Amino acid sequence: MSHRDSDESEAAAAPPSAHSAPLDLNLVRTFLAVYRSGSFTAAGQLLGISQPTVTTQVRALERQADRELFARLPRGVTPTEYAHDLAARVMGPLDALLAATGHGPAAGTAAAVHLAGPAEFLCTRVLPSLAPLVAAGVQLRVATGLTDHLLDELRAGRHDLVVATGRPRGRALTAVPLLDEEFVLVAAPEWAERLGGRVTTEGPGVLHGVPLVSYAEDLPIARRYWRHVFGERLNRRAAVTVPDLRGVLSTVTAGAGFTVLPRYLCLDELTSGALVTLHETDDPPINTAYLVQRPGAPGNPHVTLVRDHLLRLGPTW
Repeated sequence: MSHRDSDESEAAAAPPSAHSAPLDLNLVRTFLAVYRSGSFTAAGQLLGISQPTVTTQVRALERQADRELFARLPRGVTPTEYAHDLAARVMGPLDALLAATGHGPAAGTAAAVHLAGPAEFLCTRVLPSLAPLVAAGVQLRVATGLTDHLLDELRAGRHDLVVATGRPRGRALTAVPLLDEEFVLVAAPEWAERLGGRVTTEGPGVLHGVPLVSYAEDLPIARRYWRHVFGERLNRRAAVTVPDLRGVLSTVTAGAGFTVLPRYLCLDELTSGALVTLHETDDPPINTAYLVQRPGAPGNPHVTLVRDHLLRLGPTW
């Protein structure tokens, strides 16, 4: 990548003048693939060209525009201000031109990627992160459900990739760690005020009169939290069960009681104060999620593209 002197930074933010030479459309198409996917490697997979070719074409476009387009990161690249401006100006017209000439996303030959996993995790983290790939032509077919059932369907060939809440046993599937999710004990502010920090000072018994909201009747997440953090067994019934953690989140945020949730799912509510952590611990329960597929190279290149994209972003969630 070219590096400009500081006295050129102001000029770098300005678009090319009307007298500038026209930009090569093939180079602009490659630029957009990098811009949308966030990496040269992913852009090459989308376009069916090698990563060195992508690098060469982006550098050629930088020379034509006399501007730097991307800054390299440890994982992928980030667009410069000029790249954001260029993408905003060319994205719509170029997409329309490619579609009209049969070279747009609709003309791609790669099959749809069949992706499955827990509904709340797919909807709040995975699918939003895949939006740039969809915009660049990747098609997705998404299924949700419990891990054991989805892994059985993966073995049967129904899915290409499954986000699993645990590592599958045996050698029939390959699994790579995707992220570690940390669990927190939370309630709405009114309950936190009533309890006044006594969960930490007196133990979990002070929650006896507070309704428990759970994912399932057998309290799988809460039981694990009690065993790991408090070193005791949880003996109580849930006041509300909702088989979707987003429903648990909204119910507790509305003031129905307390629950245990993955921190990623309630981070916005904790930041805003809509939820309060009832007990801080240096050793919270951690669950590792895995990205699972059948062994061997997939026949669909977009499966590899989606897998690599998720593995790159997973640790940031």
